[in-house]
Amino acid sequence: MEKYTSFRQFYPFYLSQHQNVVCRRLHFIGSALVLLLLGGLIWHKQWPWLPSVLLVGYGFAWVGHFFFERNKPATFTYPLYSFMGDWVMFFDFLTGRQKI
Repeated sequence: MEKYTSFRQFYPFYLSQHQNVVCRRLHFIGSALVLLLLGGLIWHKQWPWLPSVLLVGYGFAWVGHFFFERNKPATFTYPLYSFMGDWVMFFDFLTGRQKI
């Protein structure tokens, strides 16, 4: 795997790892649920449940990668860039720049 030194370099690779429509949709669902869950946990002050946010977000994404995309999630090699990529891609879905 190429060594990426900036998110700008990394993001095209990140998108290339999300070609399967089911994988992309699972990422979208997971990210949307993360926002809803996080908002609910903060609203109801349920701090002990905050780790569940990661489980929901990454759970949906990793199911997409392991079972549909059939590749290794970039999170394992580039955790920060991958996290950033999740949210840029989610925004791209919302704005129509990427297809869900």
